[in-house]
Amino acid sequence: MSFPIPVNESGRLIALRALNILDSAPEIAYDEIAELAAQICRCPVAYISFIDDNRRWLKARYGLPPEMAGAPRAKAVCTTTICGTELFAVADITQDARFENSAMAAADPPCRFYCGMPLITDEGYALGTLCVMDFEPRQLSFEQAEALRRLSRQVLAQLELRRKLIEYDQTIKELDQARLEAAAERSRAEELLGNVLPAPIVDELKRTGRVQPKYTRSATILFADFRGFTLLAERTEPATLVDLLDRVFSAFDGIGARHGLEKVKTIGDAYMAVAGVLTSDRRHPIDVCLAALEMQASVDRFMAQCEHVGASTLQLRVGIHTGPVISGVVGNRRLTFDIWGDAVNIAWFMEAYGVAGRINVSETVAGHVQGLFDLEPRGAIEAKHERAHEMFLLGGLKPEYSRGPDGRTPNENFVAEYNRLGGPRLAATA
Repeated sequence: MSFPIPVNESGRLIALRALNILDSAPEIAYDEIAELAAQICRCPVAYISFIDDNRRWLKARYGLPPEMAGAPRAKAVCTTTICGTELFAVADITQDARFENSAMAAADPPCRFYCGMPLITDEGYALGTLCVMDFEPRQLSFEQAEALRRLSRQVLAQLELRRKLIEYDQTIKELDQARLEAAAERSRAEELLGNVLPAPIVDELKRTGRVQPKYTRSATILFADFRGFTLLAERTEPATLVDLLDRVFSAFDGIGARHGLEKVKTIGDAYMAVAGVLTSDRRHPIDVCLAALEMQASVDRFMAQCEHVGASTLQLRVGIHTGPVISGVVGNRRLTFDIWGDAVNIAWFMEAYGVAGRINVSETVAGHVQGLFDLEPRGAIEAKHERAHEMFLLGGLKPEYSRGPDGRTPNENFVAEYNRLGGPRLAATA
């Protein structure tokens, strides 16, 4: 290269660029320091420069036209200044062979006197200069030279403040990004929690950090499973079997959500849901019966679509009972919403001793829904080590409450009676 280079040039350039000051907009603090330097040294020109790898760029200037913002590094006297550690003065640039190609000496009129103080950081990097110039040869007094040194320290103080502000700004950006990421993670966690637990349970967890066990005097529990599933599982590919269950249980989830049911769990081909635990609506036996009829219809459609895998051999068996339960959340790593009580056992009994392809309900459920649904008494059914339970087969909606002959779609009469029992919530299906 044709110009002197500081021994720590690579580190110097890294430190300079870290300040992000090159090509930045004018700042009054730097402009005032340059003007003070000119006034104290009684020079018509003063400037603050920074030396990049191939140019000298002026951050502030006094007595120079705006278009004179920089010059090639090889033609700048400041290139020599940053190689030292002290004030560098040239009485007459035009008489110094080192600077015969200087941009300032070539100006019109030419600058002849030059005095520059390197701007050296605490790490020892000379980033640029604070300079004064005159169009006549001259020298600075001791007091003027000392003032130039002090002003150079003010420039360095501004640079340090700038560095801290850049770091602060970067920290703020990182904190903002961290907050955004934390909010996104929290949203994802809440979404996952909402997929696992009922919404009121999630709200209670968020408010208090725990879920208080709850006793409910009347809730309606639904159990459903498939007769013939074990045989189908033995001769069906796992992926096909899981896909079938996923489609069926996803449909059950949607049906349950429309009728106010909360899924409790699935175990193999068994599906368990409850209504009346998280809401005070007393129509939950009706809601569960409507949901069961819709589940039955959805399974019929699925089975017809999946005859190629032998799914047509499956028959849905549903058991429903209404009674008191205790509900709560168990576990601390994989939270699970669950219900307990004799009513749960009776609901399971209704399903286990039901009729394949039918909906089996207890005497309690029958008492709640008999005005709206057709029921077929089965009498008392007794299992080993169990007391006898009166059972009924749910046949569907009574003709005067059904939109069609299948007894599964409520009409306006049903909706009117339903709303009379507990306020508007259900709409008739077209």
